Amino acid sequence: MFTRVARVARPAVARHVRFNSIKPTPRPQGSSGSSGSQGGANGHNHQGGFSGPKMSRGKILAAIGFLAVGSTIAASVYQKRPPQAAVEPEKQPEYSPDQVSVIFVLGGPGSGKGTQCDLLVKQYGFIHLSAGDLLRAEQKRPGSKYGELIANYIKNGEIVPQEITIALLNQAIGENLKQDNHKFLVDGFPRKMDQALTFEHEIVPSKLTIFFDCPESVMLKRLLKRGETSGRSDDNIESIKKRFRTFVDTSMPVVDYFEDQHKVVKVDCNQPVDVVNKQLVDALAAKGMKLTK
Repeated sequence: MFTRVARVARPAVARHVRFNSIKPTPRPQGSSGSSGSQGGANGHNHQGGFSGPKMSRGKILAAIGFLAVGSTIAASVYQKRPPQAAVEPEKQPEYSPDQVSVIFVLGGPGSGKGTQCDLLVKQYGFIHLSAGDLLRAEQKRPGSKYGELIANYIKNGEIVPQEITIALLNQAIGENLKQDNHKFLVDGFPRKMDQALTFEHEIVPSKLTIFFDCPESVMLKRLLKRGETSGRSDDNIESIKKRFRTFVDTSMPVVDYFEDQHKVVKVDCNQPVDVVNKQLVDALAAKGMKLTK
């Protein structure tokens, strides 16, 4: 970022003066009658010229030197003032990666994100924050001003505005930090690029992103089975297909963005749960994550 810096006044420098171009004003010619006397008294001759006293070259040089010295002194005083910021300092994230360790968990609906997060919680003491669960809890909370809005977005398979989701995540992180919990799996977030950039700019930069890769046919079968008992409004065939399209259109660019930074762990989820878990743990260790409880 380029920062605009206030310009410091430069000392005035005496320019070359051609003394031959400065000529004394000629005295008016003519009689010393009353009109001439009045002209002299007023400092003007009858031709409109100024007939003031002559200045010698020495006086002119002295005057120019005085101006140059004065300007230099003024500039040196100005330069002693402390530098002023030309722009506001950039806002820093609320937490540093040393204070809070965040791993984003992404994958299509039904890919097994929640199941694998629960296993990591039991194995290594992570805190599992599901963006979807936080939104559903806020939707049901008595007096919530966002409840109806959240319900409509979830029912239509659309992404809830980031301001709401990030505020809920930040609140949950803060509450867990008070209990000395510092490792978080943020499940189902970020769903869009603006969410990813805003979270990392305002809350904390992420450590890694886990991407659960799974065929749509497998995910659809799992979701329809879950819908028999889950009671979730979005576990129906119409909402599921919308969610598939939304994930491909908006969430895959997030995965690609972090993959370009070498911050993605990709896991094949079309396998038994224990096989996926081992694959995931090994991949996290290979990325340098210290998996201790």
